[in-house]
Amino acid sequence: MNETVKTDHKDEEKAVEERLAPIKHILLVLSGKGGVGKSTVAVNVATELAREGYRVGLLDIDIHGPSLPVMLGLEGTPIHYSENAMLPVEFTINLSVMSIGFLLKDRGDAVIWRGPMKYGVIKQFISDVEWGELDYLVVDSPPGTGDEPLSIAQLTGKKSRALIVTTPQRVSIDDVRKSINFCKKLELPVAGIIENMSGFVCPHCGERVDIFDTGGGEKLAKEMNVPFLARIPIEPGIVDACDNGGPYVLTNGGSETAKAFRTAIEFILASQDEK
Repeated sequence: MNETVKTDHKDEEKAVEERLAPIKHILLVLSGKGGVGKSTVAVNVATELAREGYRVGLLDIDIHGPSLPVMLGLEGTPIHYSENAMLPVEFTINLSVMSIGFLLKDRGDAVIWRGPMKYGVIKQFISDVEWGELDYLVVDSPPGTGDEPLSIAQLTGKKSRALIVTTPQRVSIDDVRKSINFCKKLELPVAGIIENMSGFVCPHCGERVDIFDTGGGEKLAKEMNVPFLARIPIEPGIVDACDNGGPYVLTNGGSETAKAFRTAIEFILASQDEK
């Protein structure tokens, strides 16, 4: 029986390796605190990379609160299968998506799973999904340093870098510092920090007002010796874009928010080229 378990385990590892082989780069979107707009960042980073012509996969591993199907206007889309794999849902010609939200019968269904079950489904999202050749796989993780971030970091290994999301307030900065220490303990390189909700941009006059504090993300980046990528302002249209299934970088390409996301992408691509 022990020999059978070992064989099965080796088969699973091989399946993960085979699926990851055609994927060049993996970005794990992490944050130590909930409510910082991590999924918004994941969606817009993935969409902007795809808009630039890169082949991108977007994986939602927030098992208990999957939001990507709604944010991309894909809610209720059925999953299709090839002979031996699930097929990710196509959003644009260069962007495909997978989320447990596609597998729930009802959006209100609660997923009540312990750690081993969550690890198993995250592994399946790698081994059993036909991602194909990708330039980037962007992974939207739940907040904190628990089962899901640990599982995906261990599964994806050396191809991964972390993209850390924070808001300017100290309560967020303190928790995000833990995420960076989490990455250091796992020897997971940090692509950089994005400071989200950094100032409010008036939709009428374009004036910027710092509702919260500002600059906390940049200070943390200097303190922890990691790159600082961009400040993403608050714009009222972002909420509508998320609710209506249209990534902001597509629906409002000339906005300050879209420009900030492009700045972050430029840093990510440049640092990737240096490796």
